[in-house]
Amino acid sequence: MSSISGARIRRAITVGLTTGAMITAGAVAAAPAQAVTVPTITAKGGFVMNGATGATLYTKYGDTKRLTASTTKIMTAKVVLSRLSPATNVTLDTRVTIRREVSDYMVAEGYPSTARLIVGDKVTVRQLLYGMMLPSGCDAAMALADKFGTGTTVKARTANFIARMNNMAKTLGMTNTHFDSFDGLSNGANYSTPRDLTKLARSTMTSSTFRAVVKTKSYTAKTITSSGSTRTMAPWNNTNTLLGWNGTLGVKTGSGPDAKYCLVFSATLNGEQVVGAVLSSSSEANRTADVKKLITYGYARIS
Repeated sequence: MSSISGARIRRAITVGLTTGAMITAGAVAAAPAQAVTVPTITAKGGFVMNGATGATLYTKYGDTKRLTASTTKIMTAKVVLSRLSPATNVTLDTRVTIRREVSDYMVAEGYPSTARLIVGDKVTVRQLLYGMMLPSGCDAAMALADKFGTGTTVKARTANFIARMNNMAKTLGMTNTHFDSFDGLSNGANYSTPRDLTKLARSTMTSSTFRAVVKTKSYTAKTITSSGSTRTMAPWNNTNTLLGWNGTLGVKTGSGPDAKYCLVFSATLNGEQVVGAVLSSSSEANRTADVKKLITYGYARIS
């Protein structure tokens, strides 16, 4: 073999090796990241949002209107917190006397979820928020609606409060939402969507007071009786069993024969926040499984 031919061969081998290396490097660089599998949930509707940016991370019939059950109470809390004002001397420590009408309402509704409030007791606004959000007390929700509504009768004040809930929904851009109750015991026109409830949760979780309430697993209130003595209530336990799991900080469960099982959630892990909702899960166990899937998926989408 001549020296010229040998040089040509060596150059050809060098070019081939170099080209091969470039192709291999290009293939590695172009390889897509590991795809995140979209979860399958049993709930009829679901939605997950990036809590920091508001970007949609997941949706399943996210704009379909459904019954909201006790997740309605998030809006009740939102309206209450918006109306607290030192200027009018109405604060978290303001005491509210539990009226007979609250007890009558609970009887009429067939004893729904309750904080076991006692007529004549004086309970602070803060305590009522815990009583509404942890054991999902419809009695606490009514006492708050009565306190923060406007009118000359309990009926008028609670109706005015519900109107404020709907006005707040409009302000938050909840375009597929309407409330006809302060507690989710619907009169036939109490509905929202997974997307709208997620918007509500994201907004309400900006309140440090609200965050402190909904992340609490158990709370014991000391109320003042009509005779002026102190009553220690039985502990109010949070119905949200997901608290603490994978950074879960809240927000509110809901259930009913027509609404099935619902949960609005917020979770933060390693500085990443996901907020979302599931509506109409088929069982409490499936609701929990659905939310766990969505929180895990939401973190993976943000990363």
